[in-house]
Amino acid sequence: MDKKEKILIVDDEKIVRESLYHWFEDENYLVDTAEDGETALKKYENEKYDLLLVDMKMPGISGLELLTRIKAIDKDALIILITAFASVPTAITALKTGAYDYVTKPVDPDELAHLVKKAFEQRALKIENTQLKENIDEIIRPDNLIGESFQMKKIFELIHSVAHTDTTVMIRGESGTGKELVAKAIHINSKRKYSPIITVNCGALAESLLESELFGHEKGSFTGAQFKRKGKFEMANGGTIFLDEIGSISVRMQIELLRVIETKQFNRVGGNELIRSDFRVITATNEPLEELVKAGKFREDLYYRLNVFAILIPPLRERRNDIPLLVNFFINKFSTVMNKKIKNVSREAMDFLTNYDWPGNVRELENAIERAMVVGKSESINVEDLPFHVSCINLGMDSDEKSLSSMEKKYILKILNETGWNISKTAQMLEIDRVTLYNKINKYSLRKDEY
Repeated sequence: MDKKEKILIVDDEKIVRESLYHWFEDENYLVDTAEDGETALKKYENEKYDLLLVDMKMPGISGLELLTRIKAIDKDALIILITAFASVPTAITALKTGAYDYVTKPVDPDELAHLVKKAFEQRALKIENTQLKENIDEIIRPDNLIGESFQMKKIFELIHSVAHTDTTVMIRGESGTGKELVAKAIHINSKRKYSPIITVNCGALAESLLESELFGHEKGSFTGAQFKRKGKFEMANGGTIFLDEIGSISVRMQIELLRVIETKQFNRVGGNELIRSDFRVITATNEPLEELVKAGKFREDLYYRLNVFAILIPPLRERRNDIPLLVNFFINKFSTVMNKKIKNVSREAMDFLTNYDWPGNVRELENAIERAMVVGKSESINVEDLPFHVSCINLGMDSDEKSLSSMEKKYILKILNETGWNISKTAQMLEIDRVTLYNKINKYSLRKDEY
């Protein structure tokens, strides 16, 4: 059975109170009355009413004063004012003070009943919307931000500590560790969660393009600027801006960035209008900023402005006990996307995955599992399904050469010699691009006479 809404009618005229009482009682509401503001206040403090119908002009406490005092008790109270002398100033005052609406005397019961019903419907929608947002908060989490190691538990604690503040955060860690995921976790647990988080990869843009990307531009401000465009800082109004690879920006852009972060004001490129934006700043870097500061490549004042609260994400090789959790997560993810029956990983493959150093961290692990899911034929991922699979035996490795970096070095050199150091063919056999192969050759200082 649905709960009946409870209405309090406040009017110094007995005939009005009684007629409205009987009308709304017939409409299946629970109804109570009060002959003045004092009585209404006492009743409201002792009981909960869903809506109040209040006469504007009463002896003692007026309708507007009663409205103000009840709103101080419950800011969400629904109050409809009844007035014999309607005017624009009266209406504006009533609505500004917090009234849901007002009606004029003589009261049309049908009109008032419709207004009351509408008020209850809007309140129900507001409650439903709040509950929906709470449910969303419970189920939305950043993808891949997984771990039970003490390092990850510490990161979760730091996220929880800083999320509810507006403090500027710097996230540090190697490429692929999940810095953007941590930034998203901070945002969705903050008071800004219903506004956007805007991501800018500072290292992927030239200085001129980065300036336009951050601050926006006016039409005709440079060649190709055919339309006015909002910048990322403007788009992040009310939310968060995440500046990835912050260590790569030029000194000139560092000056601009410091000014914007401190004032929350800027001009679009080619424009004179001063734009204001309320944003939170989260940055990320895999570079040693302290060394860049010493070398004069990164401004010290900007460094201290950004490094207010630091979170360091450890590389995957330093939290190997999280690897099985991540592997199972990625298997479930890709089995659903690819509609494949692969549900687990063989013991040998898991040992291999756990012992590998993962220079590309979580991103590299995800790519490895995705590739294994594509080529895998059985219900489990096996060692031969992995993109870098190789055994110590067929590489002729000694027992003290069983680290994955040693295995990778040996294997790449073996394929290079098999192809006569044909870079294109070797890259094709290894299923990597030529640039990656050249980087591996430089990384391991490989030479033709080594094998």
